[in-house]
Amino acid sequence: MLKKFLIAFAGLFLVLGTIVVIKKKQFTPPPPFQLPPESVTTAKAESQEWDRSINAVGSLRADQGVTVASEGQGTIKRIAFESGALVKAGDILVELDADVERAQLAATESRAELARINVARARDLWDRNAMAKSDFDNADAAFKQATADANSIKAVLEKKTMRAPFSGRVGIRLVNLGQFLDRGNAIVTLQALDPIHVDFSLPQQRVADLKTGYVAHVTLDARPGVAFEGKVTAISPEIDPTTRTLRVEATLANAEEQLSPGMFVSVQVVSPEKAHVIAIPSTSVYYQPYGDTVFVVKEVKDPQTGKVVKRAEQRFVQLGEMRGDFVNILSGVKAGEEVVTTGAFKLSNGTVLVVDNSLAPKAELNPKPVNS
Repeated sequence: MLKKFLIAFAGLFLVLGTIVVIKKKQFTPPPPFQLPPESVTTAKAESQEWDRSINAVGSLRADQGVTVASEGQGTIKRIAFESGALVKAGDILVELDADVERAQLAATESRAELARINVARARDLWDRNAMAKSDFDNADAAFKQATADANSIKAVLEKKTMRAPFSGRVGIRLVNLGQFLDRGNAIVTLQALDPIHVDFSLPQQRVADLKTGYVAHVTLDARPGVAFEGKVTAISPEIDPTTRTLRVEATLANAEEQLSPGMFVSVQVVSPEKAHVIAIPSTSVYYQPYGDTVFVVKEVKDPQTGKVVKRAEQRFVQLGEMRGDFVNILSGVKAGEEVVTTGAFKLSNGTVLVVDNSLAPKAELNPKPVNS
């Protein structure tokens, strides 16, 4: 009887033990889910020296530029220039018909000569007390009046000839032979192109970073691949109250006349002082509404396997100036730290990383992409 009881008790104990083991397995939490490693490319944050530069856009302006206009009235008798030609200061551009004025000048000069002779005779008589003072004054006044009339006609004749006020290149002529010109009618534009100026504006925050004499590099779409170098020659002493900007002028040599007034250009003003920055490829930055972040590669020991693995550590960063393929990091990353350059969008804090830089693009400070 006791033997049967022990056998039954042992069987019951075995069944209960089996049930306990099964239930324990059912309520034991599974091991934590491990995300698969992500393949990324990386680069190290570098300490670099950058030129302190200010970028702006501007437009070119001739050293001197005018629209030559008629100062007198008359019919064009001669056009002495070709469109687009170089002229020197004082060269004749256009002559108006002045036959009437020349005839008037000859008559007036004859009267002036007679008045001169009369005043000389009157002076001789006055010296001998043989003439009244009033008669001498009348003769002297007549001579001065005749001389003034002659000079007036000479001035009119001068205005019949339009000359270049300075050396430069003329544009396309706006008049034709035989055309009647009134005062103020445009004849041709004249531009002095060497040197040439570029005008641009900068925000008031950059006033302290700018001085006359700084080097200015100018580029434009019309001359791809060519950079023109000049210097800052003038800085406006006043700030525009509407835009809070100041006007700056740079001057460039233009002996070959590759630059023309009115062209839209990009300007980079370079300071002689260098800026020390911590730079990373701009592709490393993960731009987000709540703050810009980067993923720094950290080597940590896996608690389960005991092996050293690379994991992503997300950090908020403060960005500075962008230059080429790089961006200046003001805070958040130190020089020498390794950051993820591609694949950041698929990472989270603590993701295991597999670094493969075999196909990583090379970041350059002055990239020169090839046009396709």
